[in-house]
Amino acid sequence: MQLLYDCLIVEDEVPLADSTCKYLNLSGVRAEAVHSVQAFDAFWKEHSARLILLDIRLADGCGYNLCRRLREETQVPIVFISCQTAEENILLGLNVGGDDFICKPYSLPILLAKVKAVLRRCQADGEGETVSFGACEVHLAQETVYRNKEPVVLKRMELKLLLYLIRNRNRLVEKEELYREVWQEAFVGDGTLNVHIRRLREKIEENPSKPKFILTEYGKGYLFRLREER
Repeated sequence: MQLLYDCLIVEDEVPLADSTCKYLNLSGVRAEAVHSVQAFDAFWKEHSARLILLDIRLADGCGYNLCRRLREETQVPIVFISCQTAEENILLGLNVGGDDFICKPYSLPILLAKVKAVLRRCQADGEGETVSFGACEVHLAQETVYRNKEPVVLKRMELKLLLYLIRNRNRLVEKEELYREVWQEAFVGDGTLNVHIRRLREKIEENPSKPKFILTEYGKGYLFRLREER
């Protein structure tokens, strides 16, 4: 099973990124590090994280631009880490969607305390944004899914699809809307959508071949039914 990480570090200074990652893991925060925008994209297609620590200047791109792109699809907290500490850099980071700014060089214990504070705040914010069905709970604010109190790890597009269906629960969502709003492409193809629906059902339905929650309206789209029929 793929891991749901607490923290993803996007930092091209490899020794710093790896030592920070090791410290967080030893302190009970499940962390992973990537060292480029390209590596981030590969990670984000397959995994998820509750918090991103993001450097501004990366070898193959700009942290500001990556933050802007992420804000189009997720509200996961993003904390910039950078030695560019001028006021205009901090303000730009916050204006493009960052939640905080940590200056380098940083103290690892202080960084850990800030990371834990953000994670606690996310958990508290998500308490009123929980959708329960069957054995599952979905925390919309945190973008996390649990089944029988255990984390369910979804690939990025699976998670986006599930969250969109839940936010539009109890109404038919046509396929074209899913292509446009989830994939943000006009032509994805029924095959891609069908595979993602099948994988979601395998992970959240008690009997995927007889789904109770993600229902198919053949030829039209899908409906997420919040309550089981009796």
